[in-house]
Amino acid sequence: MSEKIVLIDGHSILNRAFYGIPDLTNSAGLHTNAVYGFLNIMFKILEEEKPDYLTVAFDVHAPTFRHEMYKEYKGTRKPMAEELRQQVPVMKEVLKAMGVTIVEREGYEADDILGTIARKSEAAGLEVSLVSGDRDLL
Repeated sequence: MSEKIVLIDGHSILNRAFYGIPDLTNSAGLHTNAVYGFLNIMFKILEEEKPDYLTVAFDVHAPTFRHEMYKEYKGTRKPMAEELRQQVPVMKEVLKAMGVTIVEREGYEADDILGTIARKSEAAGLEVSLVSGDRDLL
C-alpha cells in the first residue's frame, strides 16, 4: 500500500465553511464560524482518508500571473467579507500549532500550488487526494 497525501485548498474550504455555518463569535467578538467549519471538514477528511501527509495551500492577496495576462481576471468577484478575512490568520495559526504544513506563494493561487504538489507527489508514488470547492481546480 502506498503512502497518501491530502491537499486542501485553504481559502476554498474556509469560504465554504464561512457561508455554510451560522455566524459564531468568541467572547472577544472574533468571528469563528469559518475556523470551526474548516476544522470539522478537515477532521472528517483525516478520519476518512487516513493520510500520511497533509498540506493546506492558501492564496496570497497579490496579483497572480493570470492578472498579468488578463487585467480583468476575477474583476467581477465580490471582495471577501470582513468577518471571513479576520478568520484567515487565525486559521493559519491553528494549523501551524497543529503541525500542518501550509504553503502559499505570491504570484500563484492555491490551486496552482496544489496541482504542482499533486503531480510531484504522484510522480513520487504517493496516492493524492485534493479537497477543494474551487471550480477552477476541479
